[in-house]
Amino acid sequence: MQATSDASVKSAGAPNRVRTWGRRGAAATAVLAASGLMLTFDATSGGAQAQRAPDAQNTIQTPYGPAPTSFADIVDRTRPAVVSISVTNGAKKFDAGKGGPQIPGMPDLPDDHPLKNFFDNLPKEYRNPQGRGRGPARPSLAQGSGFVISQDGYIVTNNHVIDKASEIQVRFDKDRKYVAELIGADPRTDLALLKIKDANGEKFPFVKFSSGKVRVGDWVLAVGNPFGLGGTVTAGIISAQGRDIGSGPYDYMQIDAAVNRGNSGGPTFNLTGDVVGVNTAIYSPSGGNVGIAFAVPAATAVEVIEQLKRDGTVSRGWLGVKIQNIDEDTASSLGLKAPKGALVSDVTPEGPAEGAGLKPQDAILTVNGSTIKDSRDLARKIAGYTPGENVAVGIWRDNGKKVLDVELGRFPSSSVELAALREGKPLAPKVTELQQLGLSLKPGKSNEEGGVVIANVDPESDAARKGLKAGDIVLE
Repeated sequence: MQATSDASVKSAGAPNRVRTWGRRGAAATAVLAASGLMLTFDATSGGAQAQRAPDAQNTIQTPYGPAPTSFADIVDRTRPAVVSISVTNGAKKFDAGKGGPQIPGMPDLPDDHPLKNFFDNLPKEYRNPQGRGRGPARPSLAQGSGFVISQDGYIVTNNHVIDKASEIQVRFDKDRKYVAELIGADPRTDLALLKIKDANGEKFPFVKFSSGKVRVGDWVLAVGNPFGLGGTVTAGIISAQGRDIGSGPYDYMQIDAAVNRGNSGGPTFNLTGDVVGVNTAIYSPSGGNVGIAFAVPAATAVEVIEQLKRDGTVSRGWLGVKIQNIDEDTASSLGLKAPKGALVSDVTPEGPAEGAGLKPQDAILTVNGSTIKDSRDLARKIAGYTPGENVAVGIWRDNGKKVLDVELGRFPSSSVELAALREGKPLAPKVTELQQLGLSLKPGKSNEEGGVVIANVDPESDAARKGLKAGDIVLE
């Protein structure tokens, strides 16, 4: 579940909703929490201990094998590697109009929140002390969870926990605090990789990803920082696998261990102390735990984290088409015997698919000989290839099969970039955002050194904490 605030809300159908928590302070009364991907690592300073089977004295024999009478031994081995994450998100301004926080320090409330109308209809003088426009810039705070995956301090968490963070602090169960830096993040799977700074050679307790298969009904433990309480353990089972929660082509694991706001990025362990998932989201009509949480499976997480550690980003293949599922009626109209594959509804101008000759109303049936079940299956398979790689795309067109060779592009790094490409527009040049640093600049004076002058510094921003002042000249 997401532990931060101002996160996007994704409806899974009224009245229940799947949502991710944005960055919010402890006073926020949001309606949903997210919890996420689960990874397995050694929770001790050595890897062997976390792989031990539950102690015999803490199990009982059943017709289906030993069952635990206590999870205490597993918790003792794994909890030292789980951290609470606190994030400062630069300086944000609150908006006195509708569509933004109505009172300084208060979050955006969901539409179905019982106090939503009350705050929306407050007089302007109560929304904003100045009674106009936008209020003063204030840093926003967020909390989440994470876990250490190596002795030298690499930490896995959710992307939405640390998104746009200007400062990240991690705290272990015994109140040891460290500053962490962002190594890389992948919004598509909501995963991020951090590294503890200035560790001075210290070796940290860590846990490992599980490499084994999980089954519906297996016991799992969720460890994290719900509501800022830290070091909290809940137990449950794997309720389902292969869940589609409307956040891309990847499948999620469903668990019924209690997951709440602040558990985002925390691990889900199996009974050998390995991470089987990263808690990412919950399904709830009220915002509280109802026994339905979702996690990124370990296999997906391992693949993403390895790329983030190596490159700082995740590169995926991109075909450049809009697609939809093929139902029985569509299959019949196309002359297909079975409703399988993905139907191309639109082709991105100057994209890989257009260059290879794909057209709207083509039905994509195979990729490199592998059968395509539906649109999500196609998206997963294409994402698994490297940008620049050539793939053979088997299509059905005009009541016949045809194979096209496509050189895949790189999947766009943001929804804005993807939308621009689909509309055939050139990408806007990337610029540095200074608002989250708490700075505003003006042209420097004419001199040999050049540079720009800092016009204002928000006293509550990261820039102010680092000692920057109005009048300082930025040279490089």
